[in-house]
Amino acid sequence: MRVDRDVVPEYPLSWQARALTGLLRGTVKPASSLLMRHPLALSGAARLGDLTRMVHVPHPGHVAVVPAAFSACGGEWVRGGQGLDERKVVLYFHGGGYFSCSPRTHRSITWRLSAVARRPVLALDYRQGPVHRLADSLADALDAYDCLLRRGHAPEDVILAGDSAGGHLTLATLLALRDRRLPLPAAGICLSPWADLTDFPRRANRWQDPMLPASRVRWLARRWTSGLDPWDPLVSPVHGDFTGLPPLMIVTGSTEVLRDEARRVAQRARLAGVPVRYEEWPRMPHVFPILADVLPEARLAFRHMAQFLKAVAQLPEPMEDSAAA
Repeated sequence: MRVDRDVVPEYPLSWQARALTGLLRGTVKPASSLLMRHPLALSGAARLGDLTRMVHVPHPGHVAVVPAAFSACGGEWVRGGQGLDERKVVLYFHGGGYFSCSPRTHRSITWRLSAVARRPVLALDYRQGPVHRLADSLADALDAYDCLLRRGHAPEDVILAGDSAGGHLTLATLLALRDRRLPLPAAGICLSPWADLTDFPRRANRWQDPMLPASRVRWLARRWTSGLDPWDPLVSPVHGDFTGLPPLMIVTGSTEVLRDEARRVAQRARLAGVPVRYEEWPRMPHVFPILADVLPEARLAFRHMAQFLKAVAQLPEPMEDSAAA
C-alpha cells in the first residue's frame, strides 16, 4: 500500500450528503457572511465558544473522555474504545477559524480518529483570537508536543492532526519543529486545511462551497495576519519548504473554497520529497468528517485515515532523521 498517491473516492453521493449540503448553503453560509464581518461579532462568537467548554457533549458509551490540564493550556484525552496502545498518541488541533470551537465540539472526529489509529487522542484547547495571536496558538501546540515527549512518548509514536485552522496549526507546528531541529512525529493528517493567509481573492469554488464565503475567509485572514508577514511559512504554510517533514494525509472536498490551497500543500510537499496521500472527496463540504454521525461519506473517510496510518507504519525504519536534515 503506497502512502504517496492521489485519491478521488468514487462513492455514490448519499441522500444525506445532498440534504445536508442544501441545509448548510441555506444556513451556515449566510450566517458566516454576517459573522465574519465585524470584530465585535468575532468576540461574541469567541464567548459562545467558551460556553461550549461547559456544555455536556454526548458521545458513545464505549468512548472515554477525560479532561487534561496539559502543558500551559487544557484539553481532553479521548479514547475511542478499549485495548488502545497507550504508548502512542494523536495530538489533535480543532478547527474554528482561530476564534471559535473547542475540543468538545470536535469529539465526533477525535473519538473516531482514536478508534482507527488505535491510540488515545489528546485534543488540545489552545489559545485563540481575538484575544490571542497565531503565535500563541503555535506556542501552545509546540509546548504540548514537548510535553508528550517529556512524558515518555517517542516522536515516532506521535501523530499530529487537525482540521481547518487546526490543519493550519498542524502544518505550522511541523515546520516549526523542523526549523528548530527537533525530533518530528511520525505523520500529519490535515482535514480541509486553511493553509494560505496571504491577501488573495479565492475564486475557485466561490459559488459552489456550501459553507464558507470566500470574501469572509479573506477578511478573517487579514485580521489574524495584521502586523505579521503573511508570506512567512508559519503564517501561510502553503509557502513553506516542506523538506524533511513526515508523511502527510490531506483530505478536502472538491467544492471547498480552501480546496486549491490543500492541493498546493500536497504539490509543494511532494516537490520536497514528502510522501503525501491527497484525497479530494466529490461534493463534500468543509471538514466533512466532523459530520460522521449523519454522513456516510464522513464515516468512510476514517477508514481511509486508517489505511494511511497502516501504510505509514509499513514504511522502512528508520526514516531519514528529519531533525538533522
